[in-house]
This record gives sequence, C-alpha cells and structure tokens, in this order.
Amino acid sequence: MPTRAAPRLENPEQAVLEANRQFYRAFAALEIEKMDEIWLHEDWVKCVHPGWELIIGWDGVSDSWRRIFENTGGMRVSARDVQIRVLGDISWVSCTENLAIFLDSSSAPVTATTTATNLFFRVGSDWRMVHHHASPTPASELIASSETIQ
Repeated sequence: MPTRAAPRLENPEQAVLEANRQFYRAFAALEIEKMDEIWLHEDWVKCVHPGWELIIGWDGVSDSWRRIFENTGGMRVSARDVQIRVLGDISWVSCTENLAIFLDSSSAPVTATTTATNLFFRVGSDWRMVHHHASPTPASELIASSETIQ
C-alpha cells in the first residue's frame, strides 16, 4: 500500500510575506473587515501611525483604522525594500511604504513615504499582525562635495 507524502509545510517567510501583502491590500482598499482579519485581537497589540501617539489594544487600533478609512476618499499603498525575519512564532517585516492618499475626488492625492515595521505572531498556521509602526521618511538632500569629510 503506497504511503501518502506528508503535506508540504509552507515556507514561514513566504507565509509572512503573504500576511504582509494582505495587510497592505486591506490598507489600500480601505476595508476594515479585512484589517480585522489580519490583526490579532488582543489588548497588548500596538500601532503607531505617522504623527500619532502610540495606540495600545485591539479596540483602539481597530478604531484608528476605522477613522483613517472613513476620512479618506481613496488610497494607493505599496511596500518596497521588504525584509522579513522569522524566529519561531514571531516575525517582523521592515519596508518602505509609498502612499498616495485621495482626500476627495476633486484634488490631487497627497503623497508620502514612510518607513514601517510590522510584527506578526503565528497563531496555528496563520500569521496575525500584533504591531505596526510607520514613521515619515525625511527627505534627504545631496551632500555637496565641499561638505564631505576628507
């Protein structure tokens, strides 16, 4: 009797990458239901939006996303320079976020670049977000050759 091969376990980095992609899809689509699915609903999860104070606990984090989504006409978000690290049941993703925020249908979008860190915790076979921190990326100026240290 032939034996069945054990199911192939998903590569943890690929699973975290997909969870991170789902986060940004929910973000760009302004879908609070999808955001609810991504986050772990615990009183110790944390979130820092650019220019906001630290938010602790799922109720506050969920409310912050709801407020952002209700006050935004549309959003385009992309993550680049994505780096993933997995250690057991904890993982973190660092990336650069490029955002185009449409406040209303008649004006040009507001654009921003942020540096983000997303932490995930494995629950069964799923990765749930437990921390999101995004900070504005300062515009860098080129250093003139006369300013370099020699």
